[in-house]
Amino acid sequence: MSELKGVCVPICTPFTDGGATVDETGLCDHIDSMIEENVHIICINGGTGEFPFLSEDEKRRNIEIATKHIAGRCQLIAHVSCIRTQDTIEAGKHAKDNGADAIMVLPPYFEGPDVEGVMWHYDNISCDVGLPIMAYNIPQCSDFDITPDVYQRLMQIENVRYIKDSTGNMKRIEDLVAQGAKVFCGCDFLMFYALMAGASGCFWGGANAIPTQAVLLYTLCSDGKLNEALEILHRIQ
Repeated sequence: MSELKGVCVPICTPFTDGGATVDETGLCDHIDSMIEENVHIICINGGTGEFPFLSEDEKRRNIEIATKHIAGRCQLIAHVSCIRTQDTIEAGKHAKDNGADAIMVLPPYFEGPDVEGVMWHYDNISCDVGLPIMAYNIPQCSDFDITPDVYQRLMQIENVRYIKDSTGNMKRIEDLVAQGAKVFCGCDFLMFYALMAGASGCFWGGANAIPTQAVLLYTLCSDGKLNEALEILHRIQ
């Protein structure tokens, strides 16, 4: 598959019935609205997509709907994190069978293992699923920090190819880029600065509402038109 880069929108999951049911038509409409504005990647079941509050059946159904509806018009990352490694593997296989381009995976959370257990977790997922993996670092939620030293080891696992860093620490992004990592910035307010530091792209929750501006900011940064990019940044702020 082609390399992941650019603006990734962790797409919202719309609901009906006061939150009781996923609005599948609304989900497809929202996917269309993102693709029409040329977003590069959509992430399904991300944090902005309410993944902690979806049942396993709902998450799998979301992936099935999204992959079928996108139909190759942009790339798709499926967030498949579970507490148990085997559950993550099964979710990852489902995403692969339905055509996802990559999977995003947290370290095991809630009384998770030490660093050796985290390595074991990603290694087994890599071997059994066989899709590109984006490691998801959000230690304020997972209680495990994928530091640059830890990620240096994760990079040796065959399919671990990207990291989404949501620490909100610009120095962290700089350090990861410096060691050759393909980094996606997971904090909206750092997007411009992360791209300047060499990040491959950004997970932009706010792009659910402003996809045009998000893509334009990324394009201007990529083209080296920084003054124009700053104007867009200030407008967004």
